[in-house]
Amino acid sequence: MLKHRGFPGRLPGTDFQFVIRRPNPKGVTPLTKRERFRDRRPADKRADAGFMQALWEQFGNEPFERGNLDAGRLSWLFGREVIPATDPFDPASYDAMLVIDVAVAQASFPDVFDGDWA
Repeated sequence: MLKHRGFPGRLPGTDFQFVIRRPNPKGVTPLTKRERFRDRRPADKRADAGFMQALWEQFGNEPFERGNLDAGRLSWLFGREVIPATDPFDPASYDAMLVIDVAVAQASFPDVFDGDWA
């Protein structure tokens, strides 16, 4: 499992986790598309935006390996702002390649992107 050095471990000042420390001995947690409803708590929305900002600052529009990124947090963006970069795609692999769909991410999180995003 690739560890993304320099990637924040969590949203500052909260317990919203962004990375995991070690592989799950019971198996890899698969990525799934989670539905984001309008009535989500503001703290959850801030965690999504903070995670998207960390992804953008770390990887930009380049493909990246899932590695030690938290499956739960990644699943809130998966299938919309973060999409598979390869076909076939294994959602239950630490080696899975992902990429940010910049147009969708910019529309969902306009505050993360400063206009110099393309």
